[in-house]
Amino acid sequence: MQDNWRYGSAAGTSASRAMNVSIAQADVVALCGKHGAAISAIETLHTGGTHVVMLNGEGADTMRKAFGKKLLTGKVVRTPWVRNG
Repeated sequence: MQDNWRYGSAAGTSASRAMNVSIAQADVVALCGKHGAAISAIETLHTGGTHVVMLNGEGADTMRKAFGKKLLTGKVVRTPWVRNG
């Protein structure tokens, strides 16, 4: 069955692949590697911490459990996307 990140899959994955965590980007990359979860996009937050988007819903569920209390809730300040060229 194909992973449907938008609505969750039959296995019960969460709807969102994106999350904000209170740890540094290098630590997020290392922890995702340890758990075998592929990263789709990642950025450092202005207020500290990291915004990370997992490649699939299964990886997102795995990492939500791994991050635990390090998950940030509420709004965060992100870097505006700038297109060069």
